Amino acid sequence: MTSFRFAALPLLLATVALSPAQAQTDPYAARIAKVLKATPLIDGHNDWPEAMADKAKDARWTMPLDRLDPKIFNTDITRLRAGQLGGQFWSVWVSADLPELQQVKDTIEQIELVHSLARRYPQDFALATTAAQVRAAHKAGRIASMIGVEGGGQIDESLAVLRAYHELGAGYLTLTHSKTIAWADSATDNPQHDGLTPFGEAVVHELNRLGMLVDLSHVSEGVMLDALKVTKAPVIFSHSSARALCNTSRNVSDAVLKQVAANGGVVMVNFAPQYISEARRVWGSNRSGEIARYNAPPFGGLYIGDPEAAKKALAEWEKANPEPVVTLSMVADHIDHIAKVAGVDHVGIGSDFDGVGSLPQGLSGVDTYPALLAELMRRGWSDADIAKLAGENVLRVMAAAEKVADGMKAEPAGSGTVASLDGAKAAVN
Repeated sequence: MTSFRFAALPLLLATVALSPAQAQTDPYAARIAKVLKATPLIDGHNDWPEAMADKAKDARWTMPLDRLDPKIFNTDITRLRAGQLGGQFWSVWVSADLPELQQVKDTIEQIELVHSLARRYPQDFALATTAAQVRAAHKAGRIASMIGVEGGGQIDESLAVLRAYHELGAGYLTLTHSKTIAWADSATDNPQHDGLTPFGEAVVHELNRLGMLVDLSHVSEGVMLDALKVTKAPVIFSHSSARALCNTSRNVSDAVLKQVAANGGVVMVNFAPQYISEARRVWGSNRSGEIARYNAPPFGGLYIGDPEAAKKALAEWEKANPEPVVTLSMVADHIDHIAKVAGVDHVGIGSDFDGVGSLPQGLSGVDTYPALLAELMRRGWSDADIAKLAGENVLRVMAAAEKVADGMKAEPAGSGTVASLDGAKAAVN
C-alpha cells in the first residue's frame, strides 16, 4: 500500500442526491423515502474506523469527515446522508495476526474513534446501544452509531475484557475473524475444535447475559451450529451472504439459514464481490494461485527475484482472464434467496463498506443503499418487507437480546478461562 498523506487528498463531492427531475422519474424514490422515514436503515457492518486508522493514521482524529475522496473511502457524512442511513454498526476490527494483547489496545482505540464521531458531529451521529436508542436517534435526524467488535481474538481470552468492551458501548462480538482461535474455529482457517470449546460456549453465554449480539460472520459452520444450540438470544450474521449462490465458507448454507429462522436471528448480506459471485470467487482463487506460482519461495517461483517480470506476467494473465463483473442485482439475488429460505423476517444489510478491495457495480459507497432497495421493489418487494430488511429485523433482534439479558440480570458475571474450562473437558476425556 502506498503511503497516505491526508493533506494531499482532494476532498471530492460526489453527486449523490437525486435531482428534482430524477425524483420525478424514479418510481421508487418516494416509496423508499417514506419507508426510511418510519424505519431506520441499519447496516450491520462498515469498516470506516479501521479504514481511517489505516489510511489517515493520526489525522483520523481531526480530519474533516464531511466529504472524502471516493477513490479512497466508501464513507463520508455527505454520502451517508444521501444514502438515507439511519443506523450503523461500525466495525472495530484489528488484524488477527497481531498478538492478542495488542489487539485489545487497538480495539479500544477504534472504539474511541467511533465515540469521537458523535462528539465531533453531534448533529449527524448519536451513540446507541439499544433498539430504543436507535429509534430515538433516527427520529431526531441522527445516524445511530453502534459498535461491533470483529473478532474473538480481540478479547484476549478474557470475559472481563469482553465486559469492558460492553461498558464502552460494544453491541456485538464476531466470534472469530480470519483465523481459528483458542476457543472457536474460523471459516477461513483449519478447524481445531469442531466448533466451539467450553470457553467458547461461555463467551456466548456472557454475550447473552450482557445483551450483546452473537455475531456468526467469519466463523466455521461448526461454530454456527454450536452457537445456535447454546445461545438464549437471536444471533446475527453482521456481513455474510448465501452459500447456495456463492460457495464460500464465509457464507451461510441453507441448512443454517433454516436454523437462523428458528432462532429468530438475521443474516445481513455482504456486498464483497468474492462472497456474491461464484465466478468472481473462483477467479480470485485462480489469480492468487498465479501470484504464488510466480513468487513461490524459496526456489520454485517462475519469476522469483524479478518483480517486474512477475508484474508483467500477472498483467498478461489478467488480460486473458478478465475479472468477472459483479453487480447490484447479484447482491439482490442473495437477499431474495435468504428471504425465500429463512423468511423475510431474517434478512438484513451488512455491506462491509470500507473493508473490501472492490465493490459491485451500482454499490460503490454508502450513498447507494436506495438503489438496492429500488431493485428489490422492482422485483415486487412490498414497503412492509423493505422496512423489515432495512432495519426492523435487526431492531427486533436487538430488543430480543435486551429482553434475554434482563432475564439473566441476577446471574453473576461470567468467569473461567480457556485453561480452566477447556482443560477440564480435556481431563474428563
